Amino acid sequence: MLTFINLLNYIDRNVVFALFEPIKRELVLSDQQLGWLGSAYVIVLSLAALPLGVVGDLKSRRAVIAFGVGLWSVFTVLGATARHFWQLLACRSLVGVGEAGYGPAAQALIAELFRGRRRAFAIGIYSVGMAFGGVLGIWLGGVLAERHGWRFAFVALGIPGFLLALLASRLREPRRRPPPTIRATVESWYARGRARLGQARQLGKPLIWLTLAGAGLSGVFAAVPGLPSGLDTAAFAACVSVGVVWTVVRLVPVAVRGTSEAGEVAATAFGEFLRAAGTVLRTPTLAWMFMGGALVTFAVNGLIAWAPSFVERTHGLSVAAVGRQFGLWGLAGGGLGALFGGRVGDWLLGRWSGGRVVVSGAGFVLGGPVCAALLLIDDLRLFVPLLFGTFFLYSWYNGPLSAVLLDVVPPTVRASVLGAFVLFSHLAGDAIAPPLIGYLSDRVGLRPAMLLLPTAGAVGGLVILIALTTVRRDMARARLA
Repeated sequence: MLTFINLLNYIDRNVVFALFEPIKRELVLSDQQLGWLGSAYVIVLSLAALPLGVVGDLKSRRAVIAFGVGLWSVFTVLGATARHFWQLLACRSLVGVGEAGYGPAAQALIAELFRGRRRAFAIGIYSVGMAFGGVLGIWLGGVLAERHGWRFAFVALGIPGFLLALLASRLREPRRRPPPTIRATVESWYARGRARLGQARQLGKPLIWLTLAGAGLSGVFAAVPGLPSGLDTAAFAACVSVGVVWTVVRLVPVAVRGTSEAGEVAATAFGEFLRAAGTVLRTPTLAWMFMGGALVTFAVNGLIAWAPSFVERTHGLSVAAVGRQFGLWGLAGGGLGALFGGRVGDWLLGRWSGGRVVVSGAGFVLGGPVCAALLLIDDLRLFVPLLFGTFFLYSWYNGPLSAVLLDVVPPTVRASVLGAFVLFSHLAGDAIAPPLIGYLSDRVGLRPAMLLLPTAGAVGGLVILIALTTVRRDMARARLA
């Protein structure tokens, strides 16, 4: 059931990439605006994943999953009603809220049901939905848009989610410690909130002032004629990014002081957040996986976002035509890669504590040159083996990477740590990829812009491999906790 829901998850998140070209023509958008449509749900997903992961740890993972599926389905369908860029941007953003609730809760539930050396393969099976859905969303979206228009594609691919939400509400969960009552939670929030409010104001000052400064600078740039397009957006984004980084740096010592390595489930969402943050900060393996994960998600999401437009502009083929000729090879490569990575990661773990880490990183190191060749060739006879190879190698990490995150943390904070990973990897990785590639495409062309993606993926794979030096110690500490 979770694999099938994950399939729909990636169909609904990726369908917009198949519709870039008709949306661009009808709504008269630039490539950079198309990129923001691709990143809108990622940004919101990232911000919502951690609190919803905490809710999954504290309350019911089944309820979070059902809520997420229903919500993203509603806003996928509502995307068909958009008449302006901002309306479609809002719908795609709210798709991200629904998908944020699903991923951490589903993987934490799998981790409880499949333990030890079966875990990476179980998550690999779950990730087949990701690999298949990523391809099918683009393929089906292209076919439906070609026959019935892009608005129909949103409706047709969003409606099945309502049935899946109903079925998800019937999922069974392993027995868990009863959560605190709502009254106890609210009272704890109030007591701690008063003490934390002054500290939060101090910590948030850099972000607040830099956001205001960015808004003012953006307004000045927008009012000055003759400046490059997008400079106002870039200035605002740069100021906010500096504010976020500055705030996080100030938060690190507070989080470290305010968390403990083990213990019972936190009584409040705020306490659970601090505990997950402290776990990440004190676990070197998580630091390498988080940084490498951001780079590889940048590569993967950027490739998925712009592949349909790339093939149409470079090779003169519609998305539907590409799906008919090459779609099965993409499905086969992605599905086999997810299963292969999970199985080999589990097998290697029985012989070496770094088995899952090496599989997570090696796929991107090996896949970088293959992906670059796919982007550079003009002969379509080479397209099939390179397409298969790219999807196969870029899917290895799906099961092993999540399993490594779960292996090195205590069970009580698994969904929260997965939510933190989603937050970091998406905000620092694939949320940036579509608009950045679109920005570069508007200036140097789509093919040169996309060559940045396999480079980022290869570097991310190398960063992940650094975790080989720390994973054994961190796994032992998690077992003791």
